[in-house]
Amino acid sequence: MRPALIFATLAAATLAACATAPSTVYAPASSTANGTGYEDIRIESDRWRVSFTGAGEASEAQVERLALRRAAELALTNGYDWFEVVDRRVGEEGSDRSPVRVGGSVGRSWGSGGFSGTGVGIGVSLSPGQQARRTVSLEIIAGTGEPRPDRAYDAVTVAGGMGAPQP
Repeated sequence: MRPALIFATLAAATLAACATAPSTVYAPASSTANGTGYEDIRIESDRWRVSFTGAGEASEAQVERLALRRAAELALTNGYDWFEVVDRRVGEEGSDRSPVRVGGSVGRSWGSGGFSGTGVGIGVSLSPGQQARRTVSLEIIAGTGEPRPDRAYDAVTVAGGMGAPQP
């Protein structure tokens, strides 16, 4: 019975070591296996909804920086100098718990005639759908020249300075 318990424990530990949390990558969400990354929808010629979804290790501030970076790229690609955030929404789903859980139990029973029995149970649960994800969604309006709204971002500055998430 002991070799089976040792084997089950080692197998569970190996599965836990192999299950790594998804990482946040600056790329279109459609090109990542875990759905992290950016998405954008053009609403009008100068208005977009930009969303960035980060994996559980990314903070809200990091995810927002990457959403702003995508907004700046859209503005520049479409010939605009600046953009203003007119709506901001934040969402979270899943949990920060590990997607791998291990549980076990030991039981003992006694019967008549001196009979006794012992049982050991080990369970491993994998549920990758539980991994945390944070999404920042921005609605932006882009423009060129002056006058510039007070809360407008300079697209060149934002695109150049909002690269990889900061520690």
